[in-house]
Amino acid sequence: QVQLVESGGGLVQAGGSLRLSCPASGGTISSYLMGWFRQAPGKEREFVAAISWSGGRTNYADSVKGRFTISRDNAKNTVYLQMNSLKPEDTAVYYCAARSSTLYSSNWNLYNYRGQGTQVTVSS
Repeated sequence: QVQLVESGGGLVQAGGSLRLSCPASGGTISSYLMGWFRQAPGKEREFVAAISWSGGRTNYADSVKGRFTISRDNAKNTVYLQMNSLKPEDTAVYYCAARSSTLYSSNWNLYNYRGQGTQVTVSS
């Protein structure tokens, strides 16, 4: 059973940066599609980014394209989300998720394993 634990969240001013980490335990994620999702207060959870098992393919929500970068280190069993030029509307709980398939998906419900989330708050 793969377990994911996000870290790196916090309070940052608009225009600042944060790097989220999501190390996996209990199994290897090297062959899994990995994704980041977020949920703001009063809003539905939304897709942020995904990365293929090799790291060769990435996809982003339009709202974060050009500002966020998803990456992975399979040797460390970890996925990352570098967030730059943060905006107040990026404020949300950010979740890491793993899909035991190589098929791409931006659907939260198709990811088998999910973390508990880390809070990111961007002040204006």
